[in-house]
Amino acid sequence: MRVISLLKRLHADERGAEGLEKLLIVAAIVLPLLGLLIVFRDAIKGWVTSVWGEATTAAGNQGPSYFDPSTVPAPTSGGGGG
Repeated sequence: MRVISLLKRLHADERGAEGLEKLLIVAAIVLPLLGLLIVFRDAIKGWVTSVWGEATTAAGNQGPSYFDPSTVPAPTSGGGGG
């Protein structure tokens, strides 16, 4: 009998239901978008690269259109980062 009364009280308790509902709504929106990004990643990459190239050409930037790690100076030791 104790188990049945515990299950009845647990079923009647609605604390946290609103937060769970919000989480499910966000997941229902985000997961399909993530799936689309994964499926169409090559097409999106091509489009972004094309637009980026057009923008840098229009701006007159003749430098590389990508991030070149060799242009970043090496970190010095003894810094106070982290």
